[in-house]
Amino acid sequence: MPHEPFLRTLRGLRVGFVTVDDDWRVTFANEEAERLLATGRVRPGTVLWDIPATRVHGLEAQCRRAAAEGRPVGFDVRWPPDQRLYHVRLDPVPGSGLAVSFLDVTDRRLGQGAGSAEERAMAARTARMGVLTVALAEAVTSQDVVRAVAKHVLPAFGADGLVVEALEAGRVRVVDSVGYPHDFLSRIDGIPLAANTAVTEALRSRTPAFVESTAAFIELYPNLRSLTATSPMQAWAFLPLIASGHAVGCCVVSFARPRSFDEEERTLLTALSGLVAQALERARLYDVEHTRAQGLQRDLLPRTLPSLPAASAAARYLPAGRGGDEVGGDWYDVIPLSTDRVAIVIGDVMGHGITEAATMGRLRTAVRTLADLELEPAELLGHLNELVGDLGYDHYATCAYAVYDPVTRTCSFCLAGHPPPLVVHSDGTVHSPELTVNPPLGAAEPPFDVHEVHLPDESLLVFCTDGLVESATRDTEEGLVQLRRTLAEEVSRIPYFDVDPPDDGGDLDRLCDHIVSALVPDREGTTDDAALLITRIHGTPAADVVSYDLPHDPRAAGQARAHVRDRLAVWGLDELAMTTELLVSELVGNVVRHAQGPIRLRLLRSRSLICEVYDHSLTTPRIRRAGYTDEGGRGLHLVAALSRRWGTRFFGDGKCIWTEQDLPPGS
Repeated sequence: MPHEPFLRTLRGLRVGFVTVDDDWRVTFANEEAERLLATGRVRPGTVLWDIPATRVHGLEAQCRRAAAEGRPVGFDVRWPPDQRLYHVRLDPVPGSGLAVSFLDVTDRRLGQGAGSAEERAMAARTARMGVLTVALAEAVTSQDVVRAVAKHVLPAFGADGLVVEALEAGRVRVVDSVGYPHDFLSRIDGIPLAANTAVTEALRSRTPAFVESTAAFIELYPNLRSLTATSPMQAWAFLPLIASGHAVGCCVVSFARPRSFDEEERTLLTALSGLVAQALERARLYDVEHTRAQGLQRDLLPRTLPSLPAASAAARYLPAGRGGDEVGGDWYDVIPLSTDRVAIVIGDVMGHGITEAATMGRLRTAVRTLADLELEPAELLGHLNELVGDLGYDHYATCAYAVYDPVTRTCSFCLAGHPPPLVVHSDGTVHSPELTVNPPLGAAEPPFDVHEVHLPDESLLVFCTDGLVESATRDTEEGLVQLRRTLAEEVSRIPYFDVDPPDDGGDLDRLCDHIVSALVPDREGTTDDAALLITRIHGTPAADVVSYDLPHDPRAAGQARAHVRDRLAVWGLDELAMTTELLVSELVGNVVRHAQGPIRLRLLRSRSLICEVYDHSLTTPRIRRAGYTDEGGRGLHLVAALSRRWGTRFFGDGKCIWTEQDLPPGS
C-alpha cells in the first residue's frame, strides 16, 4: 500500500486522480476526482463506468481503446453539467490496471500560456507517481527499487541522474545509480555518516535538502569542490529515506542544469521519499535473506564432480527468477561406490526459498550416507521417502537414483516422480529407456520399482529436472522431445564419440552449455530452477577383471592365493602379491568358517587393485576385540591394516566383502 504522506499529497492535488484494476474497478480516488465524479466518496471496488458522471459521450470507448494500446494516452472530453473541457490521461500499470488523471483545461488550453503547460505537466507527473506507487509495491530487490524510481521519477521531474544509497554499519553505501560515472561513485561509496556531505547531513537531520546550482553546492560544502568536477550534475534533491522511525538511506535526484524547485515539487518529492524508504527497507531485508540462501545453496551443491574410472560427468544448475535470484531445491550428485561402481542422482524439492534449499541439503546428505552403506536403489529411496514424509504433508520431492556397474555394464534405475533419463549411444541415437516412474518422495508407498538396463560403453546418461524441459509455453513431454532433438543435433555436429580417449572435461561441459542455451534461451523469465547432469559411462575392459569359483572347504584359501599370484603376475603387480594373498586368504577363510557357499573370488585392476569375495550368507562381518589368548578374531584387523579401504555390500541372497589397495607407482 502507498505510504500515508504520499497518499495525503495525492488526495490534495488539484488534478483528479483515479487508479483502477484491469476490470475498471476503482482502487483509489483523490478528493478532486471525487468532486468531479459527484459521488462524495468513491468506494473501492466500484466499477468506474457504474458512476453516472462517467457516462460522458465517448469517454468509456476512448478509455477502453487507450487501455488496449498498452501505452500512455491523453485526450480531451467535455464534462457535464457545465461542459467544461477536461484533459484525460491514462497510464498503464503493468499487471495492476491503469492510473487515470483529469485536468480542467477549459481556460488554459495547451499552448495558450505557461500556466497551462505547468498544469498539464503536473497532471502527467501525478499519473506517473501513481504508477510509481504500484511499481514500488511490487519491487522485490534493491535494484528493483532503483529501477522503479529511475523509470517513473526522473521523467516526471525532468531529472537526469539518480543515486540511491543505503546506510550500513555507520557508512553510506551506493546501491545503484543512473547518469553518474564510475569515478564519481567510487568516491562517494562508503563515506562515514559523520562526514560533512549533503547526503550525510540530510540523513542526520532527516530533512530533505534542495540545492539549485553547483555554486550553491560549493558554498554549502567547500570541502567537496573537487567532487563536483567529477559529476555531470548541477542541481540536486537530497531526500533522506526514513522507514519505521530510522534512516535506511538517501535518494538523490539530480539535474544536468541549474534548477529551482517550487513548493509543490518539494512536497511531492518529500512524500515520495517515504514511499521509496519503505520499499528499500523491504528490499534490503530480502537481499540479505536471498544472499544467505544463495550461499547455502552453493555450499550444498557439489563444487566439482569427480572423474571416476566408470564415469565422468558435467552438470549445470540454473536458479529461477530474473537474474537467477531465486534459490530452489534442485540438486545432483555423482557418488563413487565400491569396486568402481558409481551412483548417479538428481532430485527436485518442490517450491522455492531457503526452506527448500535446506531440505535439498538434507536429502543430498542422506543420499550420500545411504549410498556409502551400499543400499540397493529401491531401499535407498524407501529411506528417503520416510525422511521426506517426516518433514510434513506439504513437503514433496522427486528423485532419480541410478547405480552403474562397469563390469556387467548394467545400470539400475529407480525413479520417484522424476522424468526418466535419456541415453545417447555412441552411434548418435538418442532414446529413453522404458522405466516405471514411482510416485514422488513423501507420497510414495514402497516398494519402489527398479529397472536394470544394459548400456554400451561410452554411452551418455542425461538427467534433468522439470525446470529444464517445462515452461509457460511447453509441457514436460514437449520439453523432453526438444531435449532429445537437441541432443541428437549436437552429437551429430560434434564428434563426442570419435575421440580416444574422449575429452570428457571439455566435451561434456560444452554439451551442457549447448543444451541449456537451446532449452532455456531466456533465463530472465524462468519461474522454476533447473538442473542438468550428463554422465559418460566407461565399462571395465575384459582384460582387467577375472573371476574364480572356489569350493566351500579348507582348500579354498590355498586356491585363492594361487589364483592371486598368477593373475598379479599377468598384470605386472607382483609387488602386491604378498599382501593380496594375505587379504584373500583371510576373507575366504572367514567364509569357509562362518558363511555359506558357493564362494567366488573376483579381482579387478583399475586405479586400485580390488579384491571381492562373494558368499551366500547375509551375516555382516564385524571387527571385534580379541583377547590375548584367543586363537582367532584378528582377521578383519589384518584386512583393515593391509587395505586402503574395505567393506561389505549385500545382494538378493548373499553378500560381497571387498578390499581396495593402492597400485605401485608407475603401474
